[in-house]
Order: sequence, then structure tokens, then C-alpha cells
Amino acid sequence: MIGVDIVVVSRIEAAMKRHGERFLQRFLNEEEIALAQKTETAAGFWAAKEAVAKALGCGIGAELGFHDILLVKSPKGAPSFTLPPAIMQRYAITDTSLSIAHDGGFAIAVAAIETAASPASDEV
Repeated sequence: MIGVDIVVVSRIEAAMKRHGERFLQRFLNEEEIALAQKTETAAGFWAAKEAVAKALGCGIGAELGFHDILLVKSPKGAPSFTLPPAIMQRYAITDTSLSIAHDGGFAIAVAAIETAASPASDEV
């Protein structure tokens, strides 16, 4: 399953100026806020969480909240995400991948989620 989201960086910047740290706390935890030193990174993180929700087909809401998705970076800066065990089990997730980019005033993210294959059907 694949999810994609794109956001205008200036929209995130305006929300950060208007609401300060409270805006970031709405969708990021403290570790993620520490990683998001630039507005472009915060915008990329917003897009990433939306992309994960879209890949799962549920969107951000009752089944999956912003804070259920934990974004991390490898020592080389590659993004990835984790989900709570209950969500991993509910969707039978076996592997995940995430890419985030920002350029020209936009941030985009693509999330790929692999799930356990459903049993083959005997029906023809």
C-alpha cells in the first residue's frame, strides 16, 4: 500500500508563526520536534504522517492519530516511521518505507507499507 502527501511549506510556516510550539505539539512528539529544526522539515513531517495514514486507507482520525506515527531519522538522515504494536497487528504490517523531500516551496512524502499476504483463494 502506498500513500502520498504534499504540502505548501508556507502553510506550515504560517501555522508555526501563529500558534508557535503548540502547533508542532499537535502532530509531533518531543523527539520529532527536536528533529524538525527547519520549517521545511516540519512540513515534510506533516506530509509524512498524512502519507502513512493514506497508505493505511484510514486517514488521520479515530483509527490512527498523528501521535500514533513516530518519525525517526537514521544516522545518515534517512527517514522512517514506527507504529504502535496494536496498529501493526491490526493491519498485519510486515515492512514499511518512507521518503520525504522538499523543494520549491513544497514538501512531499511517500509512505509504502507491506502487509502479510492474504491466504490464496481456492475459488476460480
